[in-house]
Amino acid sequence: MATMIDVARRAGVSIATVSHVLNDTRPVLPGTRQAVLDAIDELGYTPNTLARSLVTSRTRSVGLAVSATSNPHFTEIFQGVEARTLEHGYGLLLADPHDDPGHERKVVRLLHERRVDGMIIAPSATPDALVRYLGQHDVPTVFLDRLVDPPAGSDFRHDQVCAENTGPMASLVTHLAERGHRRIGLVAGLPGLSTTAERMTGYRHGLAHAGLPYDERLVAHGDSRAETAEEATHRLLSLGAPPGALVTADNAMTVGALRALRDRGLSVPDDIALCCFDDFSWADLFTPRLTVIAQPGRELGATAVRLLLERMASPRLESRTVRLPSAFVHRTSCGCPESAGHPETPETPRKGPES
Repeated sequence: MATMIDVARRAGVSIATVSHVLNDTRPVLPGTRQAVLDAIDELGYTPNTLARSLVTSRTRSVGLAVSATSNPHFTEIFQGVEARTLEHGYGLLLADPHDDPGHERKVVRLLHERRVDGMIIAPSATPDALVRYLGQHDVPTVFLDRLVDPPAGSDFRHDQVCAENTGPMASLVTHLAERGHRRIGLVAGLPGLSTTAERMTGYRHGLAHAGLPYDERLVAHGDSRAETAEEATHRLLSLGAPPGALVTADNAMTVGALRALRDRGLSVPDDIALCCFDDFSWADLFTPRLTVIAQPGRELGATAVRLLLERMASPRLESRTVRLPSAFVHRTSCGCPESAGHPETPETPRKGPES
């Protein structure tokens, strides 16, 4: 089995230089770095990660805690996180908090006990205990997709990254109103999440922009789950004056809404128009094809890793919040004809009312 001494001899450098290349502890000239990497490949050298972590107090690993890992949105985020962590030589430990505050704190503690160098977390609706734990233990952290409010008087040193929610949701409602719809229902997400609050705000802004009144009876919470969204859609459709158009606030709830519409024998868009927040790879395979807001999932994941690496390098940085643009993808479930000529891929985000 090859050793660091063998790598140093093959590359013609010192053992210290090999260590600096492996651990990123000191700048190394590009040609020298490449010589070391070539020697590692030629000899099949495998670093002793455990021994290295004892020396450097770093494990070169990142913890990722996101719920609903089967959700296509979070799958894209995971791909972005994984690609960028591997690019920088980090391993990835994955945990699912199940959107439950107690389980969330448990899995984050387990990741911390495994000495990850930092964490990327999509927080639950009530993350207060989580934020306290991370602050008490000085864990470098980036909150992903969902924002948290810093505790009053705390030295909040965590970063946050999410997509734009309010304006894009308003643009869906405005578009449906432009199609002549006056009763537009919303299947909203889990109460307490920043994404739910922002998309509900966007829904109200879209109504106001179109001169339509807000009617709380037209809003039902699907709690970001397909089964609950199916029930919520049935409640909306059972109103004395049901909505003629429907907006779902994430892709899991879109599936639940479609099941409810199928069960009632309703045709989209002939009987009811449908627009959705979140795109997914098979959204254009439905008949009709789904008009959606597409979030930049992979870019969100990659940005979270960038912020985390910067945070680990400079723990006292001021907290940062980064928002990435979402895009309106115009298809046909809204009632527009195929001949409208709108692209299937994300176009420049539609301008909704100011948020």
